[in-house]
Amino acid sequence: MITVRHITKIDELGPIIFDQHLEKNLNRYRSGSLYKGLNNEKWELTTSLYRNCREKKNELESIILRSFTKYASFEDPELKNSVWRQLIIGQHHGLPTRMLDWTYSPLIGLHFATSVEPEKLGIRNAVLWKIDADEINTKLPDKYRRQLMMDRAHIFTVEMLQRCTESLTEYDLDMKDHAMVLMEPPSIDQRIVNQYASFAIIPKDIEAADGSLTIERYLDENTEKTVKYIIDRSLIWRIRDMLDQMNINERIIYPGLDGLSQWIKRHYYVTDKE
Repeated sequence: MITVRHITKIDELGPIIFDQHLEKNLNRYRSGSLYKGLNNEKWELTTSLYRNCREKKNELESIILRSFTKYASFEDPELKNSVWRQLIIGQHHGLPTRMLDWTYSPLIGLHFATSVEPEKLGIRNAVLWKIDADEINTKLPDKYRRQLMMDRAHIFTVEMLQRCTESLTEYDLDMKDHAMVLMEPPSIDQRIVNQYASFAIIPKDIEAADGSLTIERYLDENTEKTVKYIIDRSLIWRIRDMLDQMNINERIIYPGLDGLSQWIKRHYYVTDKE
């Protein structure tokens, strides 16, 4: 079941940001939550592969990955050896894939929820999604759960997933419409490190080409800890300024001159009231 909560006051963000629990065996505070921000309340959780290819996503996916690998192997020879690396590198550079990106950080999630052209900030409600990685893992087939236990992890790496399966076909047969793997990408560049990124690998039956099952419907029917925070548009600029004060902005999220320019553009944007 998806719990929907409306955020109308800035103070209501506190419990989200400090949502950790004490792990007695470590005597440290930890969280198994992952977050995803969307700057439009009406946007659904969909993969870029589905948005790009619609009902043809299943038949076009292998062609897209094959073409990407053929031309991108010059920069990353390891692409030929792992479909999981193909998906991660492709997703990171804008390729339509079945990956859905998440972050460990609620602040990074809030950044993306309030990341839009300055003139459009505050026009619409935004959304911050939260899922629980440990809950998602309980749905996994036995061999995947054993791999997590063996590595004492709650999220997969490329190498861990490679030990379970090397093909998308086998992965889809294993997951069907009731499970999905969460993966932490390798630190291929500073951007992916700064975004504290992780990915959900969406099986073809969870985001069905005929629309019979969507990611949101899957979460609603198979989880109890998923939360959809709807952030009132009146708070967007306030949150944006708070994040800037915390150094969570384009300059950090997208290291380099492009991110710096985006941050400066918004930082010095003159609103109508001024």
